[in-house]
Amino acid sequence: MGKTKDSEVEERPKWDNKCQYLLTCIGFAVGLGNIWRFPYLCQIYGGGAFLIPYLIAMVFQGLPLLYLELAIGQRLRMGSIGVWNSISPMLGGVGIASMIVSFLVGIFYNTILAWVLWYLFHSFQNPLPWSQCPVNDNLTGYNEECVKSTPANYFWYRETLNITPDIETSGSLQWWLVICLASAWCVVYICFIRGIKSIGKAVYVTATFPYLVLTIFLIRALTLPGSTDGLVYLFTPDWEILKNPRVWLDAATQIFFSLSLAFGGLIAFSSYNEERNNCERDAVVVGVINSATSLYASIFIFAILGFKATNGFNSCRNENIMSLTNHFEFSDQNITLENYDDWFEYLNRTSPDDLASLNLKHCDLQTFLDQSASGTGLAFIVITEAVIEMPGSQIWAILFFVMLFSLGLSSMFGTIEGLLTPINELKLVPKWIPSEVVTAIICLISFLMALIFTLGSGNYWVEVFSGYVGSVPLLIIAFIEIISVAYGRGMKTFSEDIYFMTGKRPNIFWKACWMVISPLMLLVVFVAYVAIQAQTHPSYPSWDPDYELFPETQMLKYPDWVFAIIILLCVLPVISIPVVALYKLICCRIKKSSARGELNPSCNDGFEVETREQKSQTP
Repeated sequence: MGKTKDSEVEERPKWDNKCQYLLTCIGFAVGLGNIWRFPYLCQIYGGGAFLIPYLIAMVFQGLPLLYLELAIGQRLRMGSIGVWNSISPMLGGVGIASMIVSFLVGIFYNTILAWVLWYLFHSFQNPLPWSQCPVNDNLTGYNEECVKSTPANYFWYRETLNITPDIETSGSLQWWLVICLASAWCVVYICFIRGIKSIGKAVYVTATFPYLVLTIFLIRALTLPGSTDGLVYLFTPDWEILKNPRVWLDAATQIFFSLSLAFGGLIAFSSYNEERNNCERDAVVVGVINSATSLYASIFIFAILGFKATNGFNSCRNENIMSLTNHFEFSDQNITLENYDDWFEYLNRTSPDDLASLNLKHCDLQTFLDQSASGTGLAFIVITEAVIEMPGSQIWAILFFVMLFSLGLSSMFGTIEGLLTPINELKLVPKWIPSEVVTAIICLISFLMALIFTLGSGNYWVEVFSGYVGSVPLLIIAFIEIISVAYGRGMKTFSEDIYFMTGKRPNIFWKACWMVISPLMLLVVFVAYVAIQAQTHPSYPSWDPDYELFPETQMLKYPDWVFAIIILLCVLPVISIPVVALYKLICCRIKKSSARGELNPSCNDGFEVETREQKSQTP
């Protein structure tokens, strides 16, 4: 048995160099959430004040969990199935849970890349298709839905998604999205065709290119009018908002999901390392770069938001200037943006009745800055509207969507690795089938299942998957992971493992986090999340041109059958944990009885065997 294990370890692929490994981990951790989720949380939670709970969560929750996953994968040199089976066969379901989560996340995450490809293809047009409304069917004017909303909204909701008014109206497959989805999965397959050998080469581009584009965008954004207003908004803290417990909950979940913990991909990546490698330094580097990227991207995003808010604010005042000029019969250029406030104050004193009769718009820069957008709304509406206003808008659009595609693609590498490695460890596929074929089958199955996201109701289903697959299941998996290592494997043994790999034992901070602080924080976050979700029936924003307040989105409650699917998505990934534990327990009892009380090796906790093997290697 020992020889078989040794041969498997020797045959395990390895990274060409340390740079490939770090770039892959950074690419997996740094994803679309850094660009459109973190800035959104900063915007709605008091700007710079949000950084306090975020940094606390990173230090006491994110980094310890990241260090634990990198260390346990590197020491045992196995994927998520093998790692938890080695600690105890009762924990085999943890690896299966990570595998299911990776699969479910992968199918909707790559759909976002399909949307990015669609926008990228259209970014080469001049003018950009989301810069103006199309004419109506009668060729007598512009499309009414577009005129009521904006060209950017119309291109996203109608030209891209062709969205239905609610989730119960499925609509048909949108052929253009099907083609983009197939293209996205083909790119993932090509990059993954030779496992870490091919993705190790791809990450040199996918993990570094976004930083180049971010820097270019940041320099350009800082030169735009109104950018400083956005930055002041970002870095002006609202300390009162820290009293809201939801801020702390969202900060904890953001750092957790941002680092891509509990997916199994980080464990698999670290298992390809040399046994003697400083995994503590790796964890700190990846964690710090991930958080720094979020802040770096926020500066660019808020500079753009400040520019967009200033344009909206000036457009609002220009409309008022036009109304004032026409009503009072002033000469053109008499009232300008610079002297608007003085004129308004003067007219309010001298002709208050006339001024009130005009029903002028209330123009407030702060109101425009407060208009928040997250996720797809930020990327495909807010930023695209801002890009239109920039000189050479096609170039900026191309750069932006190539950056988004690179970020998403590098995250997909870890997601697919978190799926393929457990499949190999479970021996679900015969050895005679080449790994390239297995990868192709997985990508094909994922593509077919993701076709639901190309329906007219597809965007609603993406919101369901992104909101619930990556929430409760990951919290449960991570909690079991940290408890299993700290108390199942034992802190003494785990400390010896780290000493063997790094030459030094973990300090009191890491031990305190693994044994008390991190599990407690995970438990609190889980309970708080479930409590908040249980208070209200889940709802979603719908895009309906017939809605009386259109172009505002209408908030609708999920129907009962969709609510049942939401519960299923939360339960399905983690149901394997108790099922496998119960199955192993029953098998163990049966074998014990048949052996007349003699303990069968397969019923052991798997830990003693592993410990003896490791002690033989430990100097």
